[in-house]
Amino acid sequence: MNMKSSGKIGLIVFGVILVAVVAGYALHLNHKSKVDAERAVESTAVQKVLQKDLERSYPPTPKEVVKYYADITKCFYNEEYTEEELEQMAVKIQGLYDAELIANKTQEDYLTDLRSEIVDMKNNDWTISGYVLSSSVDVEEFTENGYSCARLYCTFSVKQSTNGTVRTMEQFVLRKDDDGHWKILGWELVED
Repeated sequence: MNMKSSGKIGLIVFGVILVAVVAGYALHLNHKSKVDAERAVESTAVQKVLQKDLERSYPPTPKEVVKYYADITKCFYNEEYTEEELEQMAVKIQGLYDAELIANKTQEDYLTDLRSEIVDMKNNDWTISGYVLSSSVDVEEFTENGYSCARLYCTFSVKQSTNGTVRTMEQFVLRKDDDGHWKILGWELVED
């Protein structure tokens, strides 16, 4: 073999090695992106509600506000979470409340009452299996005392392992704040 042939063979071997390294790296990146996507899918319901940034993407409609409220409420009663996550969810749900509603309780009293409600629900083996919101055309908008307000309904399906499922309907009243965000002013159970 001469030097010229040996150089060509070396160049071909180098090229094959380079292609193998590039192909291996591409496969690694592809596998890594699939694993990252699977991890994202595996987020818990609690993590999903906590990831929402109300400063940057506040729910734009009364219906979306109540939907996010219902998602957090389901987490309170259905999911496992740490004390820190409970407090973070409490802050998130209070971010949906009108300032007048928040002013009714101190933060400490709110958390005490919330913990008590959660314990009662869990002790009675109740979970929220789902909810249904009013359709968009059933959201009633009105003006009261110079404020834009909205009224809508949410029906919660509450399940107990021994007694089956009970449906409860709640009427929500929301009011637009100075930033144009719909805030929950209050809610009440609708009697049959």
